[in-house]
Amino acid sequence: MSRYDEMSELLDQLEPDITKFYEKGNKAAGTRARKTLQAMKKKAQEIRMEIQEWKNTGKV
Repeated sequence: MSRYDEMSELLDQLEPDITKFYEKGNKAAGTRARKTLQAMKKKAQEIRMEIQEWKNTGKV
């Protein structure tokens, strides 16, 4: 799975919970959204580190 696909999958997971939280006030959906956002943050950091490593080693 590509890095783009990984981030896209997380974003797809986030959408229904964000909608439920903001439009319906569902607190449990807010908790799930926060969890998914944290996973996105972690994945983004992994990608950033990978990009930096590739730049430094000349893989690109």
